[in-house]
Amino acid sequence: MIDFSLLIAVFSGIAVLLILILRFKIQAFIALLIASIVVGVMAGMSPEAIIKTMQEGMGNTLGFVAMVVGLGAMFGAILEHSGGAEALANYLLEKFGEKRASWALMLTGFFVAIPVFFDVAFIILVPLIYSLQRKTKKSLLLYGMPLLAGLAITHAFIPPTPGPVAVADILKADLGWVILFGFIVGIPTAIASGPLFAKYISKRIFVEAPKLIETNQETHNFPGIGVILSIIGIPIILIVGNTLLNSPLLENVNISENIKSWLKMIGHPFTALIIANIIAWYVLGIRRQTTKDILLKITTASMAPAGIIILLTGAGGVFKQMLVNTKTGEMLANYFADKGVSILVFAFLAAVLVRILQGSATVAMITAAGLTAPLLLGDSTEINKALLVIAIASGASIMSHVNDSGFWLVSKYLGLSEKQTFKSWTVMTTIIALVGFSTVCLLWIIF
Repeated sequence: MIDFSLLIAVFSGIAVLLILILRFKIQAFIALLIASIVVGVMAGMSPEAIIKTMQEGMGNTLGFVAMVVGLGAMFGAILEHSGGAEALANYLLEKFGEKRASWALMLTGFFVAIPVFFDVAFIILVPLIYSLQRKTKKSLLLYGMPLLAGLAITHAFIPPTPGPVAVADILKADLGWVILFGFIVGIPTAIASGPLFAKYISKRIFVEAPKLIETNQETHNFPGIGVILSIIGIPIILIVGNTLLNSPLLENVNISENIKSWLKMIGHPFTALIIANIIAWYVLGIRRQTTKDILLKITTASMAPAGIIILLTGAGGVFKQMLVNTKTGEMLANYFADKGVSILVFAFLAAVLVRILQGSATVAMITAAGLTAPLLLGDSTEINKALLVIAIASGASIMSHVNDSGFWLVSKYLGLSEKQTFKSWTVMTTIIALVGFSTVCLLWIIF
């Protein structure tokens, strides 16, 4: 049975959120908090209950997200400063050769965006695609699209990047499963939206590298490729290893509970990222003659963008808690179950709607997660929850256009007109969303 007063409360909250962001340009953190209050007031909650719900939602969310995002930001900052991203790109280009450069750039983006924020990684690596275009005289899109596809997919699908970490926490999904399925879904999605789409679009739109921006020709003492891959892999292997160790797959393996307990701690995202940070601090910093003062400055500066994401995620947790405490989520869950609407489809479409209307993938992911979390049934498996995270990430990746900062970043650095950006970048992000969601649906049926 639908309680229309609760339904009106939810839609009013979402409308207020979008109006505040789009019309009044209010920061999404404040907008989400105001939208949450609107839902509470219109649902008939008492003022004391609204405040208590806000505290509960913020506290429950930030306990996990703040540590993971903060540690991930510091880890990425050290890797970026060491030149590790460029080292990985140069290595892959050398191994793949000029003819398969688009595949090398896709893989570069895929791995680099695990520790480094999307826009930072793109700006670091863009001189490489300029250089390739000047050498081959082919369209810049042949190299730019695969790099962007790899960066965008990992940034949305694979922890410890902030978006999937936030969604996983709101849905109470295990990060190990999210990482595992993020890779499984991400690989075919990257191939379709990267090298394959780049081959198609580069024949239709010719773009030269910008004339005024020179590539960096200095010889750098980059860290070894084995070192870079090992350091990026450490937290991923520890987290996924912990998940598999404690899953039904290995329940018959004879390991003492004491050892399991310690391995569980070492493989927890908190500990895994602390270990990765300490190794990166020493191997990519101290051992390469980077002073402790510079390392402190680098890691401290990385906290600024991380802080925005942490607060935004906390506000998303408040919005989710408001839907839980007003019983709106329970009502919607029962309604969709009666109508036979899959929670997977609902999660994807919720993310799509918010993404197209207001532009930010992170806001879309957090809002969709807040709407979806109360619909989860108690018997939802860890695999189902992980796939829901990827479904939301897919929806939040769709159709980047003029209200998304990524649209203008790509347009500026690749020297594209708005029309060309729509035909290339916007189409590419839509391919990511559709292929990603189709793959998730297939896995949902299998598992």
